[in-house]
Parts: sequence; C-alpha cells; structure tokens
Amino acid sequence: MTGKIVAGKMTTDRMATGRMIAAALFAAIALSPLAYAQELQVGSNAYVDMYFADWHASKAQTTGPLTEYTVFTKGDPVKPTTKGALLRYVDSYVFATLAPGASSPSTTLSGKQRVYYFASGTGTISAGGDSVPVSINIAVLVPANLAFTIKNTGTTPLGAYVITEPTPSGFQPGTKLVVKDEKSTPISTAAQEWSRIVRPLFTSSDGLATISSIETVTLDPLTITRPFIGTLPNTEELWMELSGKSIAFIGPYLRRQTTGMAYEHPPDNLAPTSNVNYSEDSQVKFLLVATDGSR
Repeated sequence: MTGKIVAGKMTTDRMATGRMIAAALFAAIALSPLAYAQELQVGSNAYVDMYFADWHASKAQTTGPLTEYTVFTKGDPVKPTTKGALLRYVDSYVFATLAPGASSPSTTLSGKQRVYYFASGTGTISAGGDSVPVSINIAVLVPANLAFTIKNTGTTPLGAYVITEPTPSGFQPGTKLVVKDEKSTPISTAAQEWSRIVRPLFTSSDGLATISSIETVTLDPLTITRPFIGTLPNTEELWMELSGKSIAFIGPYLRRQTTGMAYEHPPDNLAPTSNVNYSEDSQVKFLLVATDGSR
C-alpha cells in the first residue's frame, strides 16, 4: 500500500492542519501562568466575548444616503459590561456606507479628527480645494476644523471603516487631507514581529492627535503573529479583520474571526493575544489601531 494515493486524503489533511494549529495554541497558552491569571480574573469563557465586535451584527443607523454600523463604543476596557463597549481613547469606531451616486453633507470636525479606511466602492473626498479619488485600500486622515465632503462615484456602496479621535487642548491640526495608498506603503516588519507584514499608514508625524499609530497587518498562509503581552497599563489595541478568516486567541480562549469582526487586546495585560492564519492558500489582513496612552 506504500505510495498509494487515497481519494480525499489531501483535502482531509488540509482541513486537519487548521485544527492542529488551534489545538497546539490552546495547549501552549492554557498552560501559561498568564493564561491562568486571566482565567481567574475574567471568570468565564463568555466574558472574553465582551472584547469582540462585528459590525454585521450592529443595527444600521441611516441618515440620508449615509448608513453607519457600530463596531466599538465607549466603555470600561478592563471590566466591560456590554459587548464591544470598551473604547478609552478613540471616540468612535464604525463601518459606514454611502449610497451610489450620493454625496455626504459638508462636515467640519471640531475638537476631533477622523480616519477613513476604504474597504469597497469608488468615490472622491474633497476638502480645502483638493479632491482625491478613494477606493479599496486607500486611507484618509481628515484634520479638525477642515470642511470636507465624500462622494460615491460608483454603482455600488462606498464602504469605509471610520475611526474618530479627540484632539487634546493645544493640539495644532493640519490644514490638508492626508492620503495614503496602503498598497504603495513600504513594509516595515521587524524581526521581532514574527510573521507580521506591516504597512504603516498614520502616526503622530502624519497628524494623529491621540492615536499612536494606524497600520495594516497581513499574515501569509499558515502563519501566526507573535503573542502580544502588553507592558503599558493604558494601551488600546483594536484589531479589525479586513479580509480572510483567522483564529484569534485571548489567553486560553479561541475565537474564529472573519471579515468585519474586531477585538481589543485586554489592557490589563494578564493574557497574551495573537492571530493565526490557518488557511493554506490565502492571506489574512487586519487594520490595527493602537494607542499607547502616552499623549
């Protein structure tokens, strides 16, 4: 029987690969002291779900041609009492769509500024006499005190993840839109990041006021991010899955993560968090919004 190919064996082996990765991670993390500490604190598997959110499960809020779906809301990130209510620094995090052919009303942000990461459709964003095209993988930082409009120039909804941050007293916002094309942004992965393929989008040098950095993180097939154990007590790390399917873990708990789902690394830093791409042939991409609380 040596060398005989059994029908369906390759498919079975590929399906088993993901299960083996998940099982190995579960065993490694469950045996760690940090995982035990997290289990003592959170008390139950269900508590971990408080740190996850999915805009698909959110109730649509429609105003004219604009529809918004909540991802995260303000709340206590150490002891959240409502699923997804855990924002400490970011003011709001939503997924928004603009109807085909429609334009948003002119908007000026006071005491806050906004980042758009476009996920579908085509359009333009205009401000300060400039008009730039937007489409999937384009990110735009809109400074405070700058009137802007967005127009959908396509035949399908223009969709974007929208993150709004406060501007502290004394902050001097920019006077122009800051536009980044994620695909043309240089990769800046460091050796200590293991398999992360990181493309930085915005930092304070680009005009962020409160958030420390916004970047995309891509994982190749059958790779894992290095388990993260925070060292600062005031961090806020928000991981949104932009494409693909993965497994996220917080301490000993595993969750399947799909496009539109996000989680926060619990800021008590009692448990490691990581992401696994268990696919053998497809990448997974995330939008990481990180605030270290130092500003």
